[in-house]
Amino acid sequence: MGRDVETLVIGAGISGLSTAFFLRQRGVDVAVIEAAPRAGGNVMTHALDGYLLEAGPNTLLDNAPAIRQLIDGLGLREVAREANREAKRRYVVRDGRAVPLPGSPPAFLTTRLFSLKGKLRLLAEPFIKPADQEESVAAFVRRRLGQEFLDWAIDPFVSGVYAGDPERLSVRAATARVYALEHEHGSLLRGALKKAWAARKAEVQTGPVGQMLSFERGLGQLTEALAAVLSERLFLSTPATGLRPVEGGWQVETPHGMFTARHVVLALPAAAVADLLEPHLGEAVNALREIPYPPVASVALGFRREDVAHPLDGFGVLIPSKERRTTLGALFSSTLFEGRAPEGQVVLTAFIGGRRHEEVGDWGDARVIERVLDDLGPILGFRAPPVMTHISRWPRAIPQYELGHLERLAALDTALSGLPGLWTRANWRDGVAVSDCIRNGWALAERMVG
Repeated sequence: MGRDVETLVIGAGISGLSTAFFLRQRGVDVAVIEAAPRAGGNVMTHALDGYLLEAGPNTLLDNAPAIRQLIDGLGLREVAREANREAKRRYVVRDGRAVPLPGSPPAFLTTRLFSLKGKLRLLAEPFIKPADQEESVAAFVRRRLGQEFLDWAIDPFVSGVYAGDPERLSVRAATARVYALEHEHGSLLRGALKKAWAARKAEVQTGPVGQMLSFERGLGQLTEALAAVLSERLFLSTPATGLRPVEGGWQVETPHGMFTARHVVLALPAAAVADLLEPHLGEAVNALREIPYPPVASVALGFRREDVAHPLDGFGVLIPSKERRTTLGALFSSTLFEGRAPEGQVVLTAFIGGRRHEEVGDWGDARVIERVLDDLGPILGFRAPPVMTHISRWPRAIPQYELGHLERLAALDTALSGLPGLWTRANWRDGVAVSDCIRNGWALAERMVG
């Protein structure tokens, strides 16, 4: 098999599929190859015994025009489902109890999540000078907001988003918007107030906070629709085994023949991109191999409703590292969206492993489930064993934007500038969330066509 296309996307995860979709909308002749027998990457939904289970990401944040363009362009608006309003409530564990994260100034004043000393510490934030060097998320928050805010707010947030370690993550790379408040305004509180005042003065919002969405059949319905649109232009079980320049573009080797393209988009995990680029860039690809991908297990637990004491009236619960549990937290999946559990039952999705507990990747299923139940049981009040368990393992789960990440990417981009026609688009840069990947796919399509 030999095929000539204008643009070839290598990798059919959400980044590659989104990029291909937006290129196709702009009239580009595009094809996608994928090593696995299915498209979607880490986005995967299972139907099991009346439950609808997400193996990877659970929600999509509708916070940009590109996301609405994708949903509408795929004809999925009628099957899109907004998260339950109760999902605005988030719980964080302190001293073994699930405490609501305060969502307003009055709630902050009365919450038991922070001590009076920790609350008063925030008053000093506007008077703290910006740092003159790169910091970890932990160092940044400790300096500006204090140790308590790090321990009971940011540490669990980092676990929930990255399954990462705030002492290692780069604040500039992993939480760029927060860092920008200090960089541009000298203070987080001052910057937030200025943005709020500017928005009010202009009588417009600076940008939508975003509505959490899924679909009637889960997030997998999104990637299934993308694969269906690509149809015969999507080649599954077709790994790229080699990449070499030819006149006017690039030739990509696969076990099923050659693809020749003017442009090639590498939408693959960092190590796979390194393998393809090493013959052309040499040691410059080591920057990609240095990006850690710790293992994470997603554990679905189904219970009879009466067997869980907690009201499950929120998005979920996060467990700070100071609580000394291995489980990172759990989503209240059947609260988030209707139809996720059989009548009279509930389903939770717990996450365990990550950067601080990479040993979990070597544990057997029984040990993983036992630890999750031991960690969550006292917090949520399990009164009986679950009636359903299901484990989805990700040996290399979420790329970690650790210290030096932006410098490593800048060096890679400089090296890539000598290879015209090659592009990178994956969650190891510019954001790990599904919504980030979609927005970034749209932005790359704009750059390539523009």
